[in-house]
Formats: sequence, C-alpha cells, structure tokens
Amino acid sequence: MSLPTNPTLCVLGCGTMGRAILSGILDESNVAKAIETPTLIPKKFIACVSGEESAQRIKEAFNDKITLLIGNNVEGVKEADIILLCTKPQVAKTILTEEGMQKALENKLVISILAGVTIDQLKEWVPSSTRIIRAMPNTPCMIREGMTVLSCPTNCSKDDRSFSVWVFSTLGRARILDEKHLDAVTGLSGSGPAFACVVLEALADGGVMMGLPREVGLELAAQALQGAARMVLKTGKHPAEIKDSVTTPAGCTIAGLLTMEDGKIRSTLARTIQEATQVASTLGNEKKLNQFVYLLYQRLQQVLFFFKKKKKLKVFFLL
Repeated sequence: MSLPTNPTLCVLGCGTMGRAILSGILDESNVAKAIETPTLIPKKFIACVSGEESAQRIKEAFNDKITLLIGNNVEGVKEADIILLCTKPQVAKTILTEEGMQKALENKLVISILAGVTIDQLKEWVPSSTRIIRAMPNTPCMIREGMTVLSCPTNCSKDDRSFSVWVFSTLGRARILDEKHLDAVTGLSGSGPAFACVVLEALADGGVMMGLPREVGLELAAQALQGAARMVLKTGKHPAEIKDSVTTPAGCTIAGLLTMEDGKIRSTLARTIQEATQVASTLGNEKKLNQFVYLLYQRLQQVLFFFKKKKKLKVFFLL
C-alpha cells in the first residue's frame, strides 16, 4: 500500500532521538539540504509519550507544531500513516501488542530504530499488512552530523524507502544496506562515537602532558579528528593517502605513528569493533545472549586457570 499525499507521522516513544528526528524534519532550512527529498512529506506530526516530564520537554521544543498524546499510543497510531518506533527495545513488544494496536497498525509503515530488534521479530508483533523498515542512527544525529543505515524489505514501496532515507538525511548522512550488516553497523557507527571520544581524550591528554591547557588540548584534538574525517568524506581519498601527505621523512608525525604501531592501535581498534558487533548481535535475542554469557564465562575460567597454574594468583571461583 502506498503512502497518502499528505501523510501523518507519529513518533512512539518520543525521547531524545525522537525529538532529534522531529527537529530535523521540522527545520525547513535543514530539510532543503537533505538528499532524496520525497514527493510525500508529512503535514501533521504526533508525539506519544508515557509521562508529563517527557511531554514538557516536547512542548518546550516544538510548541504547537505537533499533537502531543500522553499514555495513548493506540490513538496516535490510528491517526498516523507512518509510525516512527523509538521506544526502549524491552517495552516494544508490550506497546505493539496492546489492545487495539493491531487494528491501528494495519497497512501502516513502521520505521524502527530499536537496537538489536530484527525485522522478523517486529513482524511477529504487528499485522502482516504492516511494512517495516529498520534504521540504525547514532548520537551525532542530535547535532545533525549523524550516520544512519536503513534496511528496507522487498514489501516496502519506493515511496517508503525514499521517505525513510529523507528523514534521516535531515540529521546527517543516510544509506541503505541489507539487514545482515546492521549488527556491524551498530558496532561501528552506533558505538563509534564513544570509541572516537576515547581517542580524542587520549590525544588531548598527550597535549596536556606536554604543557597545553586542558580546554586547548580538547579543542585541538576534536578539530583534528573532525578535519581529518571531513577530508576523507569530501575528497574521497583513502585515509592512508591523507596520512602520508602529513608524514615527512624523519619528522615528528612518523615518530608518533611508529609509537602508535608499537601499541598495536590498529588491531586494538579493529578488535573493538569486532567485540561490539558480537555484543550487538545478542541485543533483543535472549538465546544469543545466553550463548554469549556462557562463552564469556568459559573465557574467564580459562584466564583464571592460567593465573592459577602460573601461581601468580590464588583463585577461588564459584558459580
């Protein structure tokens, strides 16, 4: 089923990310910059929240630009053509299966940003006529410098895909990939800002150690990372090419780079993404989570046995 000419958008669970998405869509100057502007743009917006505190934040952010519903998810979905699912993953099933919701969801488009909850899982909670698109945004979306990857099943129309990409391109960059890649996307793009902040902080610490004020060190480190990232995105050059352009023979850059290589920073960061991806695959999947916990327990037992064998540590481990 196609979207109507003037669709209504309902945000279920309008928290931090939900407000960021609404802000991006409602900012006309920002919308003009977005890629793949769809022919169908929402004319009415509904935000569903569970409490007065969340409602107050929405009122302060949007005034009368949206319709606000407190504790009435079914009514919001009934009125909408597109539902943006931004609830906590652990309450999604309860919300989507509450009385009256199945009827309200018929022939609607649901865009889910729930980490670890697959399209197949969502299909179990909604009518067969409901189209589902899964999106993985990251926190820089809140300042419209985000990266979002979407997965669109074959039953979604061209308008569904175009609209979904447009929504998230108002918050930064957006692209479509097969759902099988979304765990890796979560590990790299979703968790990546946290990993980047560790690198940023470490660079700033180095500056402080060499005499720079803390605020100056943070500014220089942040701008260096931002500038390097923008060079990669805007020029299309490989990071190694940009690195080599800064690295002069017998200079300070090559000295620093060799120190980084001594510390195995490449493999450490790559393994960081690998580990984050493995954990991401267990989110929303109780069976996988139990398997992961068991493997983690086995690994811990091996480490403890090693120390005990080397007589470096007396270990008593009880389950």
